Amino acid sequence: MKKLSLLAVALLAAAPMLANAESAFTTGTGTPITAAARLDFRVTVPKILYLQVGSGTNMAANSTINLIDFTVNAANVGDGTQVAATAGSGDLGNGVVTAKLVGNNGTISFSSATSGALNSGTDTISYAQISTAAAINTSATALPAPALADGATTTISVAPASGKVVNQDAKWTYKYLNTAIVAPGTYGGVNANNGRVTYTASMP
Repeated sequence: MKKLSLLAVALLAAAPMLANAESAFTTGTGTPITAAARLDFRVTVPKILYLQVGSGTNMAANSTINLIDFTVNAANVGDGTQVAATAGSGDLGNGVVTAKLVGNNGTISFSSATSGALNSGTDTISYAQISTAAAINTSATALPAPALADGATTTISVAPASGKVVNQDAKWTYKYLNTAIVAPGTYGGVNANNGRVTYTASMP
C-alpha cells in the first residue's frame, strides 16, 4: 500500500508537466485585471511540382498518354493548308490538350524532347512541321509551350508571378503545317518511329 501511495503522489506531481497549453489566473481589486494565455503554431509545407500535358488528374499521377493524330487530304498534300488533328486527339479533342504547371519553389525549367524526326521507317517529317499554340485556359497567363525539335531538347523558363509560386495552365492546340510534299506513309505513332515527345519540368 505504501508503494502504491508513493506512485500516486508521483503521478499527481508529474501531471502538470504533461499539459502543453498555457493558462493564467489573476485576482485582485484593481481595474482592469487581465489574464493572458499563449499558443504557438507551425505549418510545414513540402516542395511540390505538378505537370500535366493532355489527360491528367489534378495534383496526382495519371499514366494516360494521348495520341495527336493528323490525316492529310490527298488534294492538300504539301500545299500549306494547316491540318487539324482528328476528333479523338488530345484530352479536349481535335489536337487540343490541357497543359498545366504548378510549383512552389521558384522558376521552373520546362522542356520538350524528341528522339528524332518523325519517320515512317524509310522517310521523315520534321517536328518543325508541327506547331503548338497556347491559349488562355483558367490562369491569367497562358502556359507557354516549348517548341518541338528533331532529336533535341528545347527548354524555356517559367517564372513565378510573385513569390515562389508558379501556377499556370493553357489550352495547347497542335497543327500539322503541311508545307512540304512528302512520301506516303504513317509517320510516328504510339511510342514508335520517334512519335513520342517527352515534356519535363525541373524546379530548384
